[in-house]
This record gives sequence, structure tokens and C-alpha cells, in this order.
Amino acid sequence: MHNDFLEALAAIVGKSHVLTGENDTAPYTTDWRKQYRGAAVGVVRPATTAEVSVVVRLCAEADIAIVPQGGNTGLSGGSVPTGKRSEIVLSLTRMNHIRHLDALNDTLTAEAGCVLADIQRAAGDAGRLFALSLAAEGSCQIGGNLSTNAGGVNVLRYGNARDQVLGLEAVLPDGRVWDGLRGLRKDNTGYDLKQLFIGAEGTLGVITAAVLKLHPKPAASATAWVAVENPQCAVELLSHVRKTCGDRLTAFELLSSACANAVFAHRPDIRNPLPGGSWYVLLELADSGTSEALHERLVQALDTSLTANAVVAKSDAESKALWRIREAVPEAQFANVKHDISVAISKAPEFIERAGAALKAAFPGAPIYCFGHVGDGNLHYNVGDAALLAAHRDAVNRIVYDVVAALEGSISAEHGLGQLKREEITRHKDPLELELMRSVKRALDPQGLMNPGKVI
Repeated sequence: MHNDFLEALAAIVGKSHVLTGENDTAPYTTDWRKQYRGAAVGVVRPATTAEVSVVVRLCAEADIAIVPQGGNTGLSGGSVPTGKRSEIVLSLTRMNHIRHLDALNDTLTAEAGCVLADIQRAAGDAGRLFALSLAAEGSCQIGGNLSTNAGGVNVLRYGNARDQVLGLEAVLPDGRVWDGLRGLRKDNTGYDLKQLFIGAEGTLGVITAAVLKLHPKPAASATAWVAVENPQCAVELLSHVRKTCGDRLTAFELLSSACANAVFAHRPDIRNPLPGGSWYVLLELADSGTSEALHERLVQALDTSLTANAVVAKSDAESKALWRIREAVPEAQFANVKHDISVAISKAPEFIERAGAALKAAFPGAPIYCFGHVGDGNLHYNVGDAALLAAHRDAVNRIVYDVVAALEGSISAEHGLGQLKREEITRHKDPLELELMRSVKRALDPQGLMNPGKVI
């Protein structure tokens, strides 16, 4: 049925880069958590923006939808087809070149398929820092990071993905290319169009390249693993450390004992620096100067009644060992009912208390794994064993999301809406806000071809 269409795609990108076989397409049509699968007409892997443009134009003419895809590491089903209509997966993996690095302007221009860790490495080789950092950085791609407005561990100091972008290049749903690749920090000439595409999850167009903001590479760092009595102590400790250390504080992660213990059970090679704690904080400072001076500053900041106990890393190896605990949390409690929420930092302890009490009343004995970037109010709040709670997933979600709503929070902090929360978001967004979002979608994508079934 689609033979002529597939042959036309092959003429654009090369026959070997149009995949149609079930085994070949499966990695692209199944999400990372293997919760979403959808059939596709094919997987197309262009190598240039020009090829993307022609492919998109061809799809528009054939009325075939497009699912832009980066590293396919998302957790909300936003990067795979729904299978409800004719769709292709547009994989940006081959567009993996760093086009330009301007050290004096502190910018790096990268194509959408660049792996995040490769961008970090290129910046580091130039004595600079690209601040976006998250657990999947060895496989996720910058196009996907921008499409979901990814967060990560450094949001506290540097902001979300949208804060790391100065310019953007995108292919519109009709195949036209918008070249907004400008490395300007001041450009007050109307609407900031790049922000439409960042966080839109591919529903408005295809991000093909970006001008990314770099920072001076810190010469020193200091890392600590801290036991605290409860989340309220953690939030007060955050305020205390920010007051005493200022913008040197780059990361402040909260982990419940359930999360930490899951890691130690899953990874026997990782040891617990402070056994017996109820809650833990992993925090890091970064600055110019010497690590010894920063280490001393951190020790002084932690000399407070808010901490039950603390271990400060004495070397880079010890710091990496502490971070391995945090990085192993997702894999150590993979199969459960997951939530990616945010509330005002001051309300995080109240959310944890209220949601925990409600869930324990409804599902006695179900374990709760709470961890995340409490420094920016983002908590990953995962409940129970997915197999045991599979039939109650909606009820679990309702309890968690109702507490989030009561505290004026967000049901999606950094993972995006995708397919997972597309319907749920209508309960939480103001009708006018939804109307405005749909108006933007219709204006840019009147045929509804871009990543259908996601976001709105």
C-alpha cells in the first residue's frame, strides 16, 4: 500500500536508512519502559536538515504523520507511534554533528542527534561546561532533551533545558525550515519562537539543531551525602546551604531510605555511606578556586542541627561513588507506578506527607519510592510493584495527582506528557490555557501530522 511512498523516502535518505522489517523497526516503535508500542509505516533516518525538510514535505503531501525521535529514552510514550493512523518514525540519530563551538561567546551549535554526553565532552575539551545533566546522558539526544524540556540534576543552578538554548533550527510541518540559529543573549524583536518548540514534544515541528549556552568549567567541586530526619529538614537544609554557599550549590537531591536501600540491594557493589538513615540528601558545590577551599566551605555549611550525619567526599573517586547511588535509583525500582511531579519547594514535605498517608490508607503495605531534585521542587514519586498495582494504576494516579493539584503543583515536571498524561492534563489545565495550546497547534500543524496522540 505504501510502496511508492517508501521508495520516495529511500530516494531521499538512502535505501538502508528506511527501515520496514519488524525486527529492524522494533527498537524505534517501542518505548524505553516497554509500556507503549505502535506500528509504523517505516523508520526514516535522515542525515541533514535538508533531508528532513524533504521527508516532512513528502509526508505532508501523502497525509502520513511523523513521530520525531531522538534516543528514545523518554518515560511518557512521547517518542513512539500510537499505531492509530499511518505514521513514520523520524529518527534524528544520524544528525550527530557539532557544527560550531564559539568559546568566546560561550556557545555550541549541535545537531539534534548529538548524544548529550558527547556535547558535554566537547564543551569540557574547550574548558567549558554544558550544564544539562541527567541519568540517560550517555544515550539521550539533545533534540529529545529540548523537545521535552528536560531537567536533570543541575536545574537548581542553571535551569531547565529551555534555559540552555539561545537559538534553534526547526523543520515546520509543511517542510519549510526555520533558521533561528543565533547565539544572541539579547534579541528583543518580537515573539521568542524557539520557546514554542522547546517542550512541545515534537507536536509543532522537528528540532534539527540548536545553539546551546555554555558556562565556565568549574575548577573545583565538593560533594556530600547527608542523612536528615525528614523532608522538612531537607528543605530547611537547602535554604541554609543556599544562604551560606550561594550559587556554588549546583545540585541538591533527596532520596528516601526505600530508594537508597533498593539501590544497595540491586547493586551490591555500591555501599551505603550512612546506614540506618530515614532520608538522605546528595548535594554538590562547584566553583573556581581549589577543591580544598570548597570542601572546607561545605563542611562548615553542614555543621548544623538540620543534619543527622554527613559524609563529605575527599576525592573525585569518592564523589563519583556517591553519585552512583543517585544514578542507580531508576534501575533499582524500575517496575512501579511512576509519577514525575513538582510543587513549590516549601510544599514538598507536605506533598510527601499527604500523598504517603493517602496511599497507605488505600493500599496498605505498598512501598513508596520518593526521590528527585528537591532543590527545584521536582519529585519522582513511584508507588509499589507495578504487577501488583496494575489493576489500580488509575486509583494510585488519582491519589497522587489530587494532592499535587491541592498544592498547586504540576503533574509533569521534566518527563513530558507524551501519551501517558495526555488525557490527565485536561483535568489540571485551565480551559483557556488548553484552548490557546490547541490554537497554536492548529496554526502550525493544520493537518495534525506532527506526533499525533501526544500532549494535546
